[in-house]
Amino acid sequence: MSKFLIFGGTTEGRILAEFCAKNKIFADISVATEHGAEFLPKSKYITIMTGRKSESEIAEILKNQRYTAVIDATHPYAEEVKKNIKSACTEVKYIRLKRENQLKLSGLIFDNLSEIITLCNKINGNILSTLGSKECHEITKINNFKGRVWLRILPLEENIKKCLDEGFAREHIIAENPPFSIEQNIRHIRLCNADILLTKESGSTGGYPEKVKAAEICGVQLITLSRPKDDGLLLDEVKKLLLTKG
Repeated sequence: MSKFLIFGGTTEGRILAEFCAKNKIFADISVATEHGAEFLPKSKYITIMTGRKSESEIAEILKNQRYTAVIDATHPYAEEVKKNIKSACTEVKYIRLKRENQLKLSGLIFDNLSEIITLCNKINGNILSTLGSKECHEITKINNFKGRVWLRILPLEENIKKCLDEGFAREHIIAENPPFSIEQNIRHIRLCNADILLTKESGSTGGYPEKVKAAEICGVQLITLSRPKDDGLLLDEVKKLLLTKG
């Protein structure tokens, strides 16, 4: 009997979990938080594992279970997580699910966050960062970040605490769940009187078009952190693989 281990916490991870449940394919789905688990299907074919895992912890799971393959559907920017999963897969097939690059990027585009920080230190105005809590330490390198920068993050206590510990005021933290409509993005931009909107190349599943339109309507400068190079299979290709081996 084939069984798969899927690392998710993304829209693609949820779609794969639903696909496995519908097609009676056994799969263990690993997500970082209980919040991520809430969006997964309840099915006898699906087992949900929660909690962030190190390379050694992943290796231990693989040692104790016999999987047909490991599917890495984690976020495109989760470089350390991807590295840990791939390194642990010494005796099982590793498959990376990559997002399609179908959207044209808008505004100013940079390959790394340090270049964005440098630019923000050369220009004035308030900033709304939708880069997430993981980047909050780097964001503190922006001049007068406590006064200029607002963060939009997932409403998880650990994320909020991390940002507070870095020196951000609670009133400068927008802790809400995606997806965000154009209207919600506009509301957030106006809430912090932003002149600059920082975002990642998150694609249509990550709400990039809505942020582009909101920035255009509000007349703010959009700055996009482009996606790291990601080799792997597209979602439909992974689905076909699951059907073939499932």
